[in-house]
Amino acid sequence: MLARAKQDARARGTGRPGGAAGSGGGGRATAAGRRGRDDSGDPPARQRLPGIAAPGREWRTPMNFGSAVARLVAERGWQTRATDASVLARWDVLVGPGIAAHCSPVSLRDGELELVAESTAWATQLRMLSRQILGILRKELGPHVVRRITVRGPAAPSWNHGGMSAQGGRGPRDTYG
Repeated sequence: MLARAKQDARARGTGRPGGAAGSGGGGRATAAGRRGRDDSGDPPARQRLPGIAAPGREWRTPMNFGSAVARLVAERGWQTRATDASVLARWDVLVGPGIAAHCSPVSLRDGELELVAESTAWATQLRMLSRQILGILRKELGPHVVRRITVRGPAAPSWNHGGMSAQGGRGPRDTYG
């Protein structure tokens, strides 16, 4: 049965896994005197691994990294997440260094961009500039990426810790920023 299975494999053009097609016995040369070649003199076909290369490409052919990542993003359906991440990553380029130095984007979910300002004065300024910033983002990214901007002021430290804190106390009554 083993001999018949080997003969069927040779007829199909496939050899043992990891070995050359038609090489029969453990690395010995074929009848033609050439190792790894069949009777026609052509080298054996390379093994195609499933899921590695697109149809029409050899799986060992190098691929551009950018196109490989773009294909992966498209296959997984991550286009919206990638666009959202690009807004956060390119914030200083999109709005300019003047605005980016005083605020930072925190999140972009369902078209709502959340910004945190460095001071309460800048939070007020950004609220007034939100229409212009929204116009810039729509021009650069498209109309459906950012639909609304929410601006928060700086976060105040928590005064609810330590042994000397009072229950329900409002803290030191100071504006931060």
